[in-house]
Amino acid sequence: MHELSIADAIVTIAREHAGDRRVAAVEVKIGHLRQVVPSALSLAFELVADGTVVEGAELRVEEIPARVACRECAAERRVTEFPFLCAECGSLDVEVIAGDELLVDALELEDAVAVAR
Repeated sequence: MHELSIADAIVTIAREHAGDRRVAAVEVKIGHLRQVVPSALSLAFELVADGTVVEGAELRVEEIPARVACRECAAERRVTEFPFLCAECGSLDVEVIAGDELLVDALELEDAVAVAR
């Protein structure tokens, strides 16, 4: 369950940026290729956040679909399964251009007026 280590990293980042203010929400972007199970991540997040300024915060997950670009014909497309190949020319020489993300995008702090990005 790699979601636990991911949740730990998310909580650590949130704590470092929040200081002594309570965190109301954490927004993360996670690419499809990271193979993160959102429900498992939410559970792990709750466990890791317990007793910290992040406890009780809402975890908002935006899943990013996987996309590839063909190095042969420059076509771009969304992919859902291996092997990744170009739908236009059939080439296997493709580069992943989206779907590998794993980042904390924003924090919402309880005493803050707006979301800090």
